[in-house]
Amino acid sequence: MKIHEECGVFGVITPQPSDVAGTCYYGLYALQHRGQESCGIVVNDDGIFHSHKDLGLVSEVFTSDTLSRLPSGTMAAAHVRYGTTGANSRRNCQPLEVNHMKGHMAIAHNGNLSNAAKLREKLELTGAIFHTTSDTETIAYIITRERLTAPSIEEAVSRAMNTIEGAYSLVIMSPQKLICARDPHGFRPLCFGRLPEGGYVVASESCAIRAVGAELIRDVEPGEILVFSQTGVVSRREHCDPHFARRICIFEYIYFARPDSIIEGTSVHSARIRAGKALAERHPVDADIVVGVPDSGLDGALGYSIASGIPYGIGLIKNKYIGRTFISPDKRADQVRIKLSAIRDTVEGKRVVLIDDSIVRGTTCARIVNLLREAGAREVHMRVTAPPFLFPCYYGTDIDSQENLIACHHSIPEICEIIGADSLGYLPVEELPCLTGNPDFCSACFCGQYPTSIPKGNSKSRFEQPLSARKKKK
Repeated sequence: MKIHEECGVFGVITPQPSDVAGTCYYGLYALQHRGQESCGIVVNDDGIFHSHKDLGLVSEVFTSDTLSRLPSGTMAAAHVRYGTTGANSRRNCQPLEVNHMKGHMAIAHNGNLSNAAKLREKLELTGAIFHTTSDTETIAYIITRERLTAPSIEEAVSRAMNTIEGAYSLVIMSPQKLICARDPHGFRPLCFGRLPEGGYVVASESCAIRAVGAELIRDVEPGEILVFSQTGVVSRREHCDPHFARRICIFEYIYFARPDSIIEGTSVHSARIRAGKALAERHPVDADIVVGVPDSGLDGALGYSIASGIPYGIGLIKNKYIGRTFISPDKRADQVRIKLSAIRDTVEGKRVVLIDDSIVRGTTCARIVNLLREAGAREVHMRVTAPPFLFPCYYGTDIDSQENLIACHHSIPEICEIIGADSLGYLPVEELPCLTGNPDFCSACFCGQYPTSIPKGNSKSRFEQPLSARKKKK
């Protein structure tokens, strides 16, 4: 089991009608690593919204025929989803579209509201009818409610930010404006850039900005609201509160983000190399070769090799052609063997340092260790570029309880024995600042120090049940 990616948001606005759906397609392709459950694009054609959303990968949902049916427009919003709240169903595909008395709105969301259950219960008790089981619809409801009295959509978004708590990076589209907003702690990344022909793009990561040929301008500041229209860009900073400490999720650097992305001035690739170097210093071992688990363990392995002087090698190959249509193997087959294979020439007869980004349940890790042993590895020393997971996450990572976290129930020597390694070393919590060069990050899943109040009833499926059933569980 791996910690799943978040979601990815993308938006575009151009001076003249253009193939904004095609731009979104390439942007989503670059963000595919952030979510593989579903994806969607909503195009604004002179105030009329056209959309296509479905379960599956970007290449499966958006064929050339599908894209040709989306018209040209001056704006579009898009999303790739891995749901940390709500089931994997078509009703939860984003961007969500809302029609109300003040007009239309499409919203794409990355993150997780820590007060979603409380807000949704309050809305349901006043007659609100929900069509999805995602907390994104709660955000849409609150913005729509504020829009009834607010003079503009951006003012409605600002007022809604007084109510919602937790992690949210938003792309919101109205008939006339494209808006992006980031929570005051900045848990999830968000940035924007300028297109060569004019216009702007907004994306969860800078890799998507470059993928569409745009120039990265900067990150959206925590608490900032950016309003894009045909007259320019306006920055609203009433929620940029200095009392709210920056708390970007450190796991963005460890695993979620693509290596070629730059988040708040820090290269993800460089951050992972530094993690590997720190591991080599804190957990040295006599070995013959350093091997990384594809893909997020490769940079850490390179860093470990540089710091230790042990040669770096490609010992594991990942099958990159497994998508949603892949049929999961039954008990007679091992899914890890389908996705990964060991290179015998690299590891046979050698003492191997195996680098991965995390250990969750330990089952996947144990199978990878076994793959190396079957390929002839004499020793396997496991090193992890993250500390042990000990606490739930309330800000978008799908760790909603301690039940399945191996580090909550076993000591490090016990975990080492369970996974079948010769030794095991985690990156210490105190070494996390070496990744970013500063302490401005959230590491609550490792240390339990939460930047916001801790909610109750935070399971991923909490909105799958009716309100009456949820109230009984309190």
